[in-house]
Amino acid sequence: MPVPVTRQGQVTLTLWQGSWIAAWAVGIIVWGLIIWAVLFYRKRSDRVPHQVRYNLPIEFLYTVVPFIMIGVLFYFTARDENYINRLSPNPDVIVNVTGFQWSWEFQYPQYSVTGTSTKVTSLGQMWPGRLPVMEIPVGETVRFNLYSTDVIHSFWIVQFEFKRDVLPDHPNHFQVTLTRTGTFTGRCSELCGVYHSRMLFTLKIVTPQQFRQWITTQQALQKASGGAQ
Repeated sequence: MPVPVTRQGQVTLTLWQGSWIAAWAVGIIVWGLIIWAVLFYRKRSDRVPHQVRYNLPIEFLYTVVPFIMIGVLFYFTARDENYINRLSPNPDVIVNVTGFQWSWEFQYPQYSVTGTSTKVTSLGQMWPGRLPVMEIPVGETVRFNLYSTDVIHSFWIVQFEFKRDVLPDHPNHFQVTLTRTGTFTGRCSELCGVYHSRMLFTLKIVTPQQFRQWITTQQALQKASGGAQ
């Protein structure tokens, strides 16, 4: 599995790994019981085997144990889902993400900055070409507000260990806390049309100082071009 770059992604990965460990443990026990029964209770003669019915301890065991297993899995799943879906009232950075056929636009309402975006209209303009770039700071809480102007898209960065649908007329939200810097590729993971596979963007996780400098540069560029908001 890829190394998560968010606290929420680490929680997701831990839940996934724990579920697999539990599944393998149950599988080994079940396979062991099957093999044991095949080896020690195989047919040795034409005599009718001893018939067992109404064995309350066994019936109680195979009824209660699965409920306990499901209850434990439900508890950890609900706990982690609540953490992943939690939205703080005052995130450090807000990014409004707009998906459209077939690219992205990123807006930073706290700083009146609109990130770069390339609206793909043909294969030649789409690839090779300049991808939209989103910069966010490490160690800070970032909230994403997701919007679509046309069809259903899905906002996915593999290293987040998480993705969320981008729906028309239904804003979606989530937030993460970044844990390490780096440059990654984001994509749409919901089939949205002919150029869906090229609906990519570049994510840069930088230090807070680099992020503030980038914001200052974008504000200056917008002011110089007359596009400051």
